[in-house]
Amino acid sequence: MQSLYCALEQGKVGIFESPTGTGKSLSLICGALSWLRDYEEKRRQETAALLQEGEAILSTSTSLPSPAPQSSTSFSSAEPDWITDFVQKKAERDLVSKLKDDELKRKKREERLEMIRNNVQLKYAMKRKSSEEDEAFKLLQLSKEGPVEASGDPEEEELIIAEYESDDESKTKSKFSGAEDDEDDDLVEEHVTKIYYCSRTHSQLAQFVHEVQKSPFSKDISLVTLGSRQNLCINEEVRRLGSAQRINDRCMELQKNKHGENYSHTIEEGVKRKRSPAKSVCPYVGATALQQLRDEVLGTVHDIEHLLSLGREMHACPYYGTRLAIPPAQLVVLPYQMVLHEATRRASGIQLKGQVLIIDEAHNLSDTLSCIHSSELTGAQLCRAHSQLTQYSDRYRSRLKAKNLMYIKQILFTVEGLVRALGGKVGQNPQSQSTQPGTELLTINNFLFKAQIDNINLFKLQRYFEKSMVSRKLCGFMEKYAGTGVNPHTHTSSNKENRRTEGLNRYLQTLQSSQSAAPVSSADQQGSAEAEKVLSASPMMQVEGFLMALTNSNTDGRVVVHRQGTLSESSVKFLLLNPAVHFAQVLKECRAVIIAGGTMQPVSDFKQELLFSAGVGEERIAEFSCGHVIPPENILPIILCSGPSCQELDFTFQNRDTPRMMDETGRILSNICNVVPGGVVCFFPSYEYSRRIVSHWEASGALARLANKKKIFQEPKKANQVEQVLSEFSRCIQRCAADGGGLSGALLFSVVGGKMSEGINFSDDLGRCVVMVGMPYPNIKSPELQEKMSYLDKHLPHSGGRSAGQALIENLCMKAVNQSIGRAIRHRGDYASIVLCDRRYSRPATISKLPNWIKARTSAHTTFGPAFAALRKFFMDKKQKQLQA
Repeated sequence: MQSLYCALEQGKVGIFESPTGTGKSLSLICGALSWLRDYEEKRRQETAALLQEGEAILSTSTSLPSPAPQSSTSFSSAEPDWITDFVQKKAERDLVSKLKDDELKRKKREERLEMIRNNVQLKYAMKRKSSEEDEAFKLLQLSKEGPVEASGDPEEEELIIAEYESDDESKTKSKFSGAEDDEDDDLVEEHVTKIYYCSRTHSQLAQFVHEVQKSPFSKDISLVTLGSRQNLCINEEVRRLGSAQRINDRCMELQKNKHGENYSHTIEEGVKRKRSPAKSVCPYVGATALQQLRDEVLGTVHDIEHLLSLGREMHACPYYGTRLAIPPAQLVVLPYQMVLHEATRRASGIQLKGQVLIIDEAHNLSDTLSCIHSSELTGAQLCRAHSQLTQYSDRYRSRLKAKNLMYIKQILFTVEGLVRALGGKVGQNPQSQSTQPGTELLTINNFLFKAQIDNINLFKLQRYFEKSMVSRKLCGFMEKYAGTGVNPHTHTSSNKENRRTEGLNRYLQTLQSSQSAAPVSSADQQGSAEAEKVLSASPMMQVEGFLMALTNSNTDGRVVVHRQGTLSESSVKFLLLNPAVHFAQVLKECRAVIIAGGTMQPVSDFKQELLFSAGVGEERIAEFSCGHVIPPENILPIILCSGPSCQELDFTFQNRDTPRMMDETGRILSNICNVVPGGVVCFFPSYEYSRRIVSHWEASGALARLANKKKIFQEPKKANQVEQVLSEFSRCIQRCAADGGGLSGALLFSVVGGKMSEGINFSDDLGRCVVMVGMPYPNIKSPELQEKMSYLDKHLPHSGGRSAGQALIENLCMKAVNQSIGRAIRHRGDYASIVLCDRRYSRPATISKLPNWIKARTSAHTTFGPAFAALRKFFMDKKQKQLQA
């Protein structure tokens, strides 16, 4: 906590490593909030001192007589004294006035929070007032209802893009952004000094909030939990849409209806427009209700579940209510993407200037940044986007302004170019268009030349997408006219052959689907439903994201053109090679950034790739790593260089598939299962190798021998089956411990980088031994990885006799290993053994990349006998201690 406090005080970038079970979350909370409390107190004292000093200076200067004017003979080229004196006094008065205003705002904010926390009667009075206002509003609406005559379809009007003037930013801003209602002005506040805490998943964020609730700061801190619309929406009509994209689109449409007068457009000048029927608006975004929810959020610490129930009770939207609570909040808890992506940050109202950012579970921060800013498009999506925009343009051509038509033509031309780069043509069925299989990597500029869109200004196009909201309008157009002659997929009516065979193809597809319907499992149906959801999402949104990615610097990214036989399956992907370019802005704006995780090793590549490349000097970086809270005798890390039959363990790509290597691995596991109680988790380098080695053991009888000692489970490939396998694995171990029968527990075959290698808790009997088979190096033949290595070799220096690309391969491997072996030993009283099966683990450079608390206890064994003896003694000692206790 002291190191964290110092890093925040000095405005450093801190890299903090603290293993699971060592109280990392509580330490982060107490250290950071202690600093925030002291910082605010210091600011308060400094403001009071400055205010006192300023008032004293002003009072003395006003009481002194004015100096006599100097004669014209002593006139110099400088300003006269009376002007200098006036300017100085004005600056002092302005400073004192600003300090008084800031102090007044702070006191009002604190008084309001105190009142919210303590005055329960005020809450009930506000709720009663709100319900009365709602009732009056409903009565007013009923009195206004009646037959109305509208000039045209109002929904149709909403689908038309308003007039766009790209050269006049102020005009476009007033047309499209829509000023906030006057009733919302009092909700806007300036941002106080705060801490942003972000993590990878909503469950991790909920766990952090629960830790804050247990801490001594829970009564005094203003905490806000942010999330996506998918997580925070309480409007059932919107929630049932399912996919995040459709929920976002519908929510934005309802907000647009709320601000209808700002978005409506007159059809013809001079024609009086009659009142159109009222459009549906979200009932949860009333200003009074949102303000009440914001106050409630700031007054007490709530997690997302509490926010949802609170929103339903108060009839206020948690998504918008929490966003309104950001400025006065002291601690904001949110997912990675909302902080690391600039557009999302801006849309959410997050301001990092002068604030503190804590990034937890940051071992994969570099990969996360790359994924967030990468983008991929399939040929099918491109063809659908072109078809939909063409139909939209044809329908509204007479009602769209010339500038809009020009930009729509540019978008269509750009999409045609992207399809051309994949070797296809628009206007034809992408499934029937064949392409030459192969992968091509291009710089951004070369790709633009290849697609013949280098003459298009992508920055102007990006601005047009943002201001005109053409993607959202296109999505609304497709939803409105689906089934009325508008085709959501590729428009191929011009092709006579396609028209002639269309009915036959549909009939054959129906037969095929009915024949294959019986054996399809529910999991497969769910998978196909998810795929259909992705397919039905607006393809133009995906195109917009890809074109935005192409505005990166030519040196910072590559475009991968991947052709797979047919145009629909082929894809074009933007790959970000330099994540530091997007992280640099975060580092520059924040007062301090804390990067924390359970296993941050190896740190060297992390510093080179994300910090040094972003312009952070060594002097601004602070590192801290603490050991585990478990006693040293509770962990036994072993490196096995050979197996029971003296076969050297070398799981290189050339050797790992040999029968003798697979047999030796089976013998090692069999011996381990003889002495280890409870659960054993065995990690393989890939799903394919796991399948091959298990098939070999099944044929040789090794699998049956293992099954006689422990019940065998395998990691499922589908994410929705993981929970079921884990619960069965846990129940089996508990049953074996209680019965004391023939089986001594369970054996789980898992995969490094799979669904069980990260975020899963194998504590106590669930994971008494973790076995790592081989070293999980990434696929060196991957074009993306080769390009990344080439980029690093070119831009980063060599270290330790290795190029930056070679170091990347090593570090990716060891990061995956560290995450997998970190699944065991989750609390102070836990104990487990870790067995690394590969002689390459014994290299000093490899051992140095293990976490410090494991590295200190690791021993390498060239022969199997001593290693097995140490393993048996370890568990016998633990058993004796349990019997004595």
